[in-house]
Amino acid sequence: MTEPVRLAAGELEAVFLPAQGMLGASLRHRGVEMLRRVDDLPIAAAKGATAGIPLLHPWANRLEALRYRAAGRQVRLDPSSPLLHLDANGLPIHGVPWSALAWEVVVSARDRVSARLAWNREDLLAVFPFPHRMEFAATLDRDGLTLETTLVAGREGAVPVSFGFHPYFGLPDLSRARWRLATPAMRRLVLDARMLPTGAEEPWARIDAELGARGLDDGFRLDAAGASFSVSGAGRRIRVDFLSGYAYAQLYAPPGQELVAIEPMTAPTNALCRGAGLTLVAPGDCYRAAFRVSVGSES
Repeated sequence: MTEPVRLAAGELEAVFLPAQGMLGASLRHRGVEMLRRVDDLPIAAAKGATAGIPLLHPWANRLEALRYRAAGRQVRLDPSSPLLHLDANGLPIHGVPWSALAWEVVVSARDRVSARLAWNREDLLAVFPFPHRMEFAATLDRDGLTLETTLVAGREGAVPVSFGFHPYFGLPDLSRARWRLATPAMRRLVLDARMLPTGAEEPWARIDAELGARGLDDGFRLDAAGASFSVSGAGRRIRVDFLSGYAYAQLYAPPGQELVAIEPMTAPTNALCRGAGLTLVAPGDCYRAAFRVSVGSES
């Protein structure tokens, strides 16, 4: 299926693009868009930029170099590859761009879509030489959207897990400064000048406050399973619950931009290079992760 998949339940509607990375291209509540950076997806796709709700695979965030060693394999990345996107420092970021991955739809219903992606093409294996299969399911109900992702390792060898999502949210009819952000207590990952973890951590106290002029681009290790984040205002509340498989998070709220990204991650930034927090899935086994986006009235 190459056409967009449209889901509906109660006052919520969602759109996913199987031919372009199963991108979550829309999430509307009472007809109002809750996602951001979805106004011009063709331009985002051409630039390799993230938008809406993209899957970041085979790594979330950035790597420290154009090479990494994981699961006993040494990998050198070609900076000219169309399957790589580089940040301002020339570092590979967010894995293979969403627009370059076409998924096969397995089930499509009014309130649910499931799809799979076989990671066995030569060009994909040049970037991440670990044969596997990705399975994705999005289920919409009257209160929210649940996204479940499963990595199934091939029989050829173990597969490192460092995928994540980069959902962009925004609230209508209210300036960013007045959006109220709530987070749990966590461990903040100390970053260097290239936005890479140094290995040090520091406590992050629970917050529940208006964003104001505050900017965020920080990574965290969660203290406990089942972490919950939210952004609220103008009568609406968007809550992101980490249901399973996501032990790390990234918060991105750049000053001057009307968006907040609450990003579930299976591993910390740069895990493929440093190994810290990296899970290896044994041949034939699988790794499951899920998170939920709830949208409703502000309480």
